[in-house]
Amino acid sequence: MDNLTHTLTGIALGQAGLKHKTRYAMLALIIASNLPDADIVAATRGSVDYLAYHRGITHSLLGLTGLAFILAAIIFFLGRKAAPKKHVPPVSFKWLFLMCWIATACHVLMDFTNQYGIRPFLPFSGRWVAWDIMPIIGPYLLFFLIVGLGFPAILKLVTEEVGAGKSTPKAARKGAIFSLCAMVALWGFRDLSHRRALSMLNARLFREEIPLRSGAFPYPLNPFQWNGVVETASSYYLLDVDALMSNVGAPSATRWYKPASSPALAAAKKSRAARIFLNFARFPLAAVRTSHDEGFEVYLRDLRFATPGSHIWRFVMEIDLNSRLQVRGQSFSFARESPVR
Repeated sequence: MDNLTHTLTGIALGQAGLKHKTRYAMLALIIASNLPDADIVAATRGSVDYLAYHRGITHSLLGLTGLAFILAAIIFFLGRKAAPKKHVPPVSFKWLFLMCWIATACHVLMDFTNQYGIRPFLPFSGRWVAWDIMPIIGPYLLFFLIVGLGFPAILKLVTEEVGAGKSTPKAARKGAIFSLCAMVALWGFRDLSHRRALSMLNARLFREEIPLRSGAFPYPLNPFQWNGVVETASSYYLLDVDALMSNVGAPSATRWYKPASSPALAAAKKSRAARIFLNFARFPLAAVRTSHDEGFEVYLRDLRFATPGSHIWRFVMEIDLNSRLQVRGQSFSFARESPVR
């Protein structure tokens, strides 16, 4: 999920009651809600390393526990030197660690809900898992968080302006609990729609071929609309799926034939970049093009991020080979114009 959503979730956890457990609780919750994304430093080493390490150890069960402990220890060490304040609980390492763990765990759980996925069992297993029900930027989730957190603040201003007395902290607490409950309800609703879309994809033949695997990936606005991907023995099919309809339009699906094996493709797949990408991708499709100097350009992309009818390729690994099939360049991009017409 985006960092604004993570930050608002951390605030909601604090307003729901956790901020009263220890001094610096809200500070710990906000930082911890974003801390797993510290792996963005991998981008300084290049796009291939970014793909290799993003949502890696910092998004694992072991990693988030370590991050929570380190952050709690830093805040506790610095915070205990501050003078005590009236009506503010003393700083507690136990509570700081628990809140940091809850916030980092919520971050990882929220990232699990979208199609990018996480690797929760690192360093023991690099297997990716994803729920596939939420877009990376979810407008409805942001709306519920902003309403739940913002309405009590507006209500406070209004009541103070008209002289109706000060609003109690209960309004802020109820608004935060509303936001968190709405988040869980939205997940449940989208999960039902997602299951419906998958069952529709698996129930059809595609050009007389049986689906081997299928996936349904969310659109940001319409919770019933899904980007469907189906793999058969010879091809991949890309199509829109409406969970409110009785079936899917298999004849109108965009068809992508699986490429034939070739020395260039085999050589590219042995490269470090290809191994990283193929470990990440769930519906990888390759394309090979001869370059102007008799070398080869090999493109690997993941169709779970593709859009039917679009000339933009998303999540693409490019591997450049010379005429002797040696790697001379490799790069990863989140989006680029289609190099193949």
